[in-house]
Amino acid sequence: MTTITDYELFEVPPRWLFLKVETSDGTVGWGEPVVEGRSKTVETAVEELMDNYLLGEDPADIADHWQAMYRGGFYRGGPVLMSAIAGIDQALWDIKGKHFGAPVYELLGGKARDRVRVYQWIGGDRPADVGDAAQDRVDEGLTALKMNATPELRRVDNPAAVEAAVDRVRTVRERVGDEVDIGLDFHGRVAKSMAKRIAEAVEPYEPMFVEEPVLPENNDALPHIAQHTTTPIATGERMYSRWDFKEVFEQGVVDVIQPDLSHAGGITEVSKIAAMAEAYDVALAPHCPLGPIALASCFQVDANAPNALIQEQSLGIHYNEGTDELAYLEDPGVFDYEDGAVAVPDGPGLGIEIDEDYVREAAEEDVNWHNPVWRHDDGGVAEW
Repeated sequence: MTTITDYELFEVPPRWLFLKVETSDGTVGWGEPVVEGRSKTVETAVEELMDNYLLGEDPADIADHWQAMYRGGFYRGGPVLMSAIAGIDQALWDIKGKHFGAPVYELLGGKARDRVRVYQWIGGDRPADVGDAAQDRVDEGLTALKMNATPELRRVDNPAAVEAAVDRVRTVRERVGDEVDIGLDFHGRVAKSMAKRIAEAVEPYEPMFVEEPVLPENNDALPHIAQHTTTPIATGERMYSRWDFKEVFEQGVVDVIQPDLSHAGGITEVSKIAAMAEAYDVALAPHCPLGPIALASCFQVDANAPNALIQEQSLGIHYNEGTDELAYLEDPGVFDYEDGAVAVPDGPGLGIEIDEDYVREAAEEDVNWHNPVWRHDDGGVAEW
């Protein structure tokens, strides 16, 4: 019997954590378990799970390992545990695919599509200069973009703040035309009192979706916000299991769910969330402002899920100063896009080859990324 014999963790720029899992037959699997800004916490959680549940076990028993990691500790769920499970799960699927010489999507039942449409960020954390950025991305061959809707916003803000949000969407729409999709991310920065006003105000420019219009702990407000717009509503990047998604499916107002393959339990769990979403006529658009292992995992699920809509990816994103996902790959061309879409990677496992020498070199750098703490004019903490 093949067993799991060893593992290593690598904290690498700009803000990622990579996991390498080795087996007794020499097969290596890679995962990306991280909560951005909490990498050291997740690293400890991965070590606990690997040491207590995985070392010495057969890597093929992914379903059983997932259940043991999730249920074996009594306390369950949340970003840290589910991200640790996610990265381990990705690595186990990578190993399984390599064992059979097949991409993970084949083991999930095969492809539902040949290409996955992608979108790219514009405008930065506090959105600015969106017109030129949008035109540049479209000129590069993208057919979909996403930007933050607002900088920090007061719970009840003035008409100028609403108009500024509208003006940015208007600017992008006028530059790129009606055949390019524009995702608008509220990023949980907007209280429900303003979310309904902004969602209604930007509707004439037909965003592809409004994302995380309120914080996930305020998902009970989504039906009220939905009454103010016909724009599709998206959410889910800070929801970590199928149990977290139950409420929004039952509400019937969310049109696109965005679980993160490195936060929501990995390939095993997100495949189940996607299947639940399909039953509620909800599209899948995985969240992924992360590294190449997370993105490769997304493409495997996207390939298999019939309701996959579009895929986020981090090329050019404002977080990736000095390093991007392609630098860690032996073959960066695996994520090349044409006409706004990436061909489904068909290599074994996750479909990528990690440049381990580069990973080890990058891990020598001091990585200590934390999101900024924003404050309002009165000194109070603002949502980032």
